[in-house]
This record gives sequence, C-alpha cells and structure tokens, in this order.
Amino acid sequence: MIACVSIDDYSNKIIKKHEFTREDKETERTRHTDIVNANTGQVFLIYHDSESKKELMRKAMQIPPEYDFASEDGVQQTVRVIRDKAMIDLFKSAFKNDVLYIADGHHRAAAAVRVGMQRRKENPGYNGNEEFNRFMAVIFPHSQLKILAYNRVVRDLNGMTENQFIDALSEKFSVKKTDRSAPDAVHSICMYLKGSWYLLRPAFEPENDPINSLDVKILQDLVLGPMLGIKDPRTDKRIDFIGGLNSVAELQKRVDSGTHRVAFSMYPTTLEQLMRVSDTDGIMPPKSTWFEPKLRSGIVVHLL
Repeated sequence: MIACVSIDDYSNKIIKKHEFTREDKETERTRHTDIVNANTGQVFLIYHDSESKKELMRKAMQIPPEYDFASEDGVQQTVRVIRDKAMIDLFKSAFKNDVLYIADGHHRAAAAVRVGMQRRKENPGYNGNEEFNRFMAVIFPHSQLKILAYNRVVRDLNGMTENQFIDALSEKFSVKKTDRSAPDAVHSICMYLKGSWYLLRPAFEPENDPINSLDVKILQDLVLGPMLGIKDPRTDKRIDFIGGLNSVAELQKRVDSGTHRVAFSMYPTTLEQLMRVSDTDGIMPPKSTWFEPKLRSGIVVHLL
C-alpha cells in the first residue's frame, strides 16, 4: 500500500528505524526533495500483518489496475488506485495504532523529515494539514516479505597469508571446507578463499542480544574489524557489499579475478530480527538487509 505517513510519527519513533544515515547522503537527498518539491520514491515500511488488514487488502486487490506493465528488470508493476472514501477510512482506521518499521529508505525518510521541519520554520502559521507534514511510503505486510542476504567481499587479508588468516579464524570459529556457497542456517557463514568455500560456525554460544546475535555483527566484531582491519565498513574502501539474487556468483567472480582476496556469504537477516532491533531503538551494522525486487520510483509522486 502506497500512502503518506507523518513526519511526527518518525520523530516520535512510531515509525522505527534500524540504521544510521550518512550526513552527506542525507543532505544531498534533502536538497533534491526540497528543489523538486516532491517525494519521487517511496520509503519502504513494514507492518505486523493481521486478518482484518488481509481482508482489506483482498478487497482492494479487486480494483482494476491503473497501470500494469513489466519494467526493464522483468518485474511486473501493477498499480491500483483506491478512490472509495469508505475504504480509505477503513484502511486509516486499521493502521491507527500501528507501529511501522523502516525496511529500506532511511536516507529518504530522514531527508523528508528535514524538509518538513525546514518548511515548518519557514511557515510559522502552518496547521499540520500541509503536504510537507507527510512523506510517501510503501507499506508492506511482514508476512509477504523476505530479506535477502547482503554479502561482503574484501580486497586484501591485511598482510596475512591465506593459511595465517585461517589459523586466526580457527581461534574463534569452526572452519571446514564445504561445497556450499550459501549458509542454510543462522550463525553460519560461508567464506570463499583461494578457490575454496569454507563453512564458519562460532566456537562459542552467540549472545541473545538483538544486535550482538546478528551474523553481520559477529562477522564485523570478530573478523572484519580485528583481523582484517576494517574498523568502519561505511567508509573503508577495502570492503564492498553485494546484495541480490546473483550475489554469490559475483563474490566468487571477484575473488577468482584477483580484485579481492576473500568473500563472505551471509545467511539473511530475518524480519523478526529487524523488528526486534527496531523495537529496542537499536542500530544494525551497515548493509544488513537487501530487498528485491525494487519498486519503480516516479510511478507515484507526492507533491509537497
């Protein structure tokens, strides 16, 4: 469902986030939103599904499509417009007491809120009904979503040989050769090094903490930071992040080509983990989630 949500709900943590934003990207998006005077792409939000909302969605899906076409990436883009005021009121009522979670689009959300707050200062007589008090979002039921893995590939071994790196890993993990290129369970990481895949499992009981129990956090705190010297994965040029359905093949290709030395294939973060972190006001490590397919920007635009 594409709708507008309140900038105050973001500020008051009714719309919950799980990532830090980068100042430069946030400023860039703020300028863009302000100059074009519109939200041209949606912030991607999640809600806890319920039977009453499912029934509303079923009724809305009977509406004939306004647009229905395959975009260049092969994804079918179907848009239905709800014009029935009674149905709109039912949707608004169904979401009245809900918490929403940002799945993707933290910079878009932060920029939209900055523009809204800026315009409130410029218009001290605002009454709250102006469009700049809201930003556009696509709101998905959690039962209809699945997070894909966001994998890591590193350019060098921080001065170590392959054998030295495996020895260092063996102090923290069980390290075994495998024919798998993607893990099949949480707390398992597949590593590609010098033409071979390895399965890494922690040689300790991971914490139950919402953030410290994440595989991306375990990898960062035990391997990428202390062993490979990547202290800030947001800014370090020695690490790249690859998400999507074909990401494992791309990992192997980069290591085999010699541009990178080691790759890590991750088990996807779950929606439950994402919501659990958000509920505690926690912040996930960067590049913890990948969603696909992407909705096309510009089909629906919210003018401010």
